[in-house]
Amino acid sequence: MHGAPSSQPNGRFRLLLVEDDRELAELLAESLRAEGYAVDVAADGQRGLHLGLTRPYDVVVIDRGLPSLDGLDLLVRLRSRAVRARALLLTAQGTVHDRIDGLDAGADDYLVKPFDLDELSARLRALCRRALELTDVLRIGAGHLDVGQREVVLPHGGRLGLTTREFGLLRVLATHPDTVHTRASLRRAVFHDTTSPSIVDTYVYYLRAKAGRSVVHTVPGVGYRLGAL
Repeated sequence: MHGAPSSQPNGRFRLLLVEDDRELAELLAESLRAEGYAVDVAADGQRGLHLGLTRPYDVVVIDRGLPSLDGLDLLVRLRSRAVRARALLLTAQGTVHDRIDGLDAGADDYLVKPFDLDELSARLRALCRRALELTDVLRIGAGHLDVGQREVVLPHGGRLGLTTREFGLLRVLATHPDTVHTRASLRRAVFHDTTSPSIVDTYVYYLRAKAGRSVVHTVPGVGYRLGAL
């Protein structure tokens, strides 16, 4: 595997890398972060499953041969829990049967080791573009979030403008509507680990003041998930 990282910035995209080869994982994470991705790394399938179910990602990159939980099984479990992040499988085996199994499990793309970093980067950019195309409108009960306009569209057709942080918080919740998000995960995803421990609660309050209390649901002792308009 070789190649220089692309210079195209992708800072708005969150990526989960599940790879048990420590040296390869460190190399890929460093390269992807240099391109602007926010990268989390899991060294086995169980850790990857935990992160995939508790944090919002735009793209997941999963090695097929993982300890504790195979990469294919990991992807099937994520899809069964309505995780809609774009998925790229890495594998040392490139047979047609392997590719079919991966695509049937919910993968969007497949890359055989050894691979070129430039090709990985190009495939990830394509997946991120497709992720954006699918999220122009995000349902919130009978209403929706207009991603392009950064507005909440109410069931009766009225529109509510959002600040950048309000939009970021609601988009994360609406992109993963079945996920219960901890305050810590929302701070990382939306507010870049700001030092204010109450910032998530503050912006949930702002969203509810604009769109109604039901727009964000509180899960006691855990955090928040998407509600409805």
